[in-house]
Amino acid sequence: MTIGPVEYVVIAFPGNRFSGEIAPELRRLVQNGTVRIIDLTFVKKAADGSVTQIELQSLDPDESSVFADIDGEIGGLFSAEDVALIARELVPDSSAAVLAWENTWAAPIAQAVRRAGGLLVAHERIPAPVVERAMEAAAAGPT
Repeated sequence: MTIGPVEYVVIAFPGNRFSGEIAPELRRLVQNGTVRIIDLTFVKKAADGSVTQIELQSLDPDESSVFADIDGEIGGLFSAEDVALIARELVPDSSAAVLAWENTWAAPIAQAVRRAGGLLVAHERIPAPVVERAMEAAAAGPT
């Protein structure tokens, strides 16, 4: 089985204001074959600092319905230690969606790199604001 690069994200929602607005975009990425969901869990930190981990299948039906038709192999990747580390970074009265996905679009190039004996030695995300500033500066021309 060829597996593309796997990434995870932690998306915090201050005040526990998760609206489900990301679900349609996530669904589109899955349906287009861009990503495959590997794990999705939720972490809630109450105002008193107590932490609850909630797996997708344990969510209230109203909360989970926005994810109902997103295909994937959800569950089992994030450990209790992972959740504890994430929870430590959350401010009280907030929640986070913790999501791992495979970049299926990159599987063929990853396989080619492995066949060629190549090794990935660095991989970083450049924040969108940094790229936007660089592109604006390039468009403006030399100063």
